[in-house]
Amino acid sequence: MYNASAMKRAPARKKPPARAAAPPPRSGARVVSLLDPEIVLERAAKRFLPQPLDRCVKCHSTFIGHEPAFIHCYYCGKMARIANASLFLQEEFEMRSGMRAAS
Repeated sequence: MYNASAMKRAPARKKPPARAAAPPPRSGARVVSLLDPEIVLERAAKRFLPQPLDRCVKCHSTFIGHEPAFIHCYYCGKMARIANASLFLQEEFEMRSGMRAAS
């Protein structure tokens, strides 16, 4: 015994119609800047952690490493920046631990 419906061929697929060319830009177009200072500050505030946490902000794993300016999750690889942490201390930490060549 065999399943005759399983041996049927799939119906042929039709090709999608070709897309028309984009219309030319209008002469009265207005340019909107996405780099307004208020928007940039809002985005920057969302990227930093106010203080070091005991869990990853992405996967909530507790398998993390604390660095002077970052929290590094060893499970998912997320590097979360800590606000008001010194990047000089972070650079010194990386050079001493062998993550960066001294230059």
